[in-house]
Amino acid sequence: MKKLSRRHALALFGAAPAAAALVWTDVEARQAHDHAVAAQAAKPAAPFKPKFFTAHEYATVGVLVDLIIPRDERSGSATDAGVPAFMDFMMIDQPRRQIAMRGGLAMIDRLAMDRCGKRFVSATDRERRLLLDEIAYTSNPDRGLSQAVAFFSSFRDLTASGFWSTKMGVADLQYQGNAFVSEWTGCPDAALKKLGVLL
Repeated sequence: MKKLSRRHALALFGAAPAAAALVWTDVEARQAHDHAVAAQAAKPAAPFKPKFFTAHEYATVGVLVDLIIPRDERSGSATDAGVPAFMDFMMIDQPRRQIAMRGGLAMIDRLAMDRCGKRFVSATDRERRLLLDEIAYTSNPDRGLSQAVAFFSSFRDLTASGFWSTKMGVADLQYQGNAFVSEWTGCPDAALKKLGVLL
């Protein structure tokens, strides 16, 4: 993600009134859109390079988030939505979470080594799922797993936050808000009845 300097931001804001004064016809707008799409498609996409996670941690994050939110018939997986990159950004943005994240990922690997003799990313899908079944529930009475349970609960929340704040996640929720309404006529009677506030 490119940093935006204060000077550049002010220049953009200053240019906005001039840009707003430009009027495009529908044909010109369509041509500009098509040109932008073609230019973007022509650029080779550079693979994301994490700033916080090591290569192994980043691979582990990818496997974990896809077990939490896998691809299905309605949408792509958490990695399809860019959740690992989101998490990397969050770790840089919130340094107080870094030790817990790094320690939690190491704990997942240690549990995998104890249970199946290999790191989490090298385990089979079945082995991974069995391990996560042990730590997926905050009601797990095993005190020896309490830290792993707490980490996985927090990791699952961060995965959900990352996924459902993306365009893919919003589409998956079938969110209907943020739509332009030219005239507000009030809340529909059916909604008011459902809420129990219609007299």
